[in-house]
Amino acid sequence: MPLTAPGLLRRAVAELVGTSLLLAAVVGSGVMAERLAGGNTALALLANTLATAAALVALLLAFGPISGAHFNPAVTCADAALGGLAWRDAAAYAAAQLAGAFAGVALAHAMFGLPAFSASTHARSTGGEILGEAVATFGLLAVIWGVARARANAVPFAVSAWIAGAYWFTSSTGFANPAVTLARAASDTFAGIRPADAPAFIAAQLAGAACATLLFRWLRPALPATARDLVVPHGGAG
Repeated sequence: MPLTAPGLLRRAVAELVGTSLLLAAVVGSGVMAERLAGGNTALALLANTLATAAALVALLLAFGPISGAHFNPAVTCADAALGGLAWRDAAAYAAAQLAGAFAGVALAHAMFGLPAFSASTHARSTGGEILGEAVATFGLLAVIWGVARARANAVPFAVSAWIAGAYWFTSSTGFANPAVTLARAASDTFAGIRPADAPAFIAAQLAGAACATLLFRWLRPALPATARDLVVPHGGAG
């Protein structure tokens, strides 16, 4: 689609690069953690969690002033649903996020001498894991909507803290992101998910995001006024 809206090309590139670096951090730290943990899965998950959360807060702060740093189609759709982002812009964001996610996987694999893409064999198909994805994404949107209006500058830290927690308290390890889910299906590593399991995860993520947005639209009737600056206040790089 043509990127004709003011500043949209710059914002889409910011979403692409930011999402790419996020996936490089998620997948790369998973590979490194698994190699160094000596078979201790808990230690590997802890290392993966810390690296992901640290990279996420840095990326939100770096790219937030340009695009808002969504890095997540579920967040982008929720923002567009409340009028914070035009649907045409949301489509460009989502396309950039998806392309960036796969680029990030390829980048992580290249750094560790792995094939660019390889279908994951990591099964994540139980009802509990699917519920975990709904909970993780519901909580992510709740944190964003709840914090953005009161303390917008704290959103990057709150989001990263939630994701770090969701790695541990959800049975799915908290993907909470459709683009991340699809890209991780192309990584047969510690962070992967079987391609066959990805659609259910994505459906749960979108449902969780929608429920959180509807709830906060009721809890905070003035919520649409906050949507313009979700996740991070930004000028649109116009």
